[in-house]
Amino acid sequence: MPKSTRRLVTGHDTRGKSVVLTDGPLPQHHSMRGPVIGADFHELWSDADTIPERTSVAAREPNERPFTIMPVTGHPLRLLDVYPLKDGGKRTVMHRTRTLDSVVVQWGTDHAWENRSSAIARAAFFHIDARFSEEVLARLPKPLVLTR
Repeated sequence: MPKSTRRLVTGHDTRGKSVVLTDGPLPQHHSMRGPVIGADFHELWSDADTIPERTSVAAREPNERPFTIMPVTGHPLRLLDVYPLKDGGKRTVMHRTRTLDSVVVQWGTDHAWENRSSAIARAAFFHIDARFSEEVLARLPKPLVLTR
């Protein structure tokens, strides 16, 4: 199975000097991982504000919230480790989000993930809230189902 994922968070000390605030494993308190899911969702960071306010230290751990494929607001940064079929992997749920996702670019399309190789496949996603144009909305099936 995958190695643990390390996260470094920087901020400022009382004199305004840049410092490392945390360095270690991700706080993960959700069930979106393991053989039952067939993949591990790693939340690296998820700021709920449309325009995040920068403070010296985060007011709270951003991963301390209920897991959802796409939060109502915010900018999640995630890693997804999809297990190969031989190790219990399965296709993730088909879904569409109203986001622009990168490093894997999803442009509001229906998608699911399945690993047909023999090793764990890792993908990185940075979700940016977006809106569908009237032109795209006219093409999409009705009712439009979005995963949040």
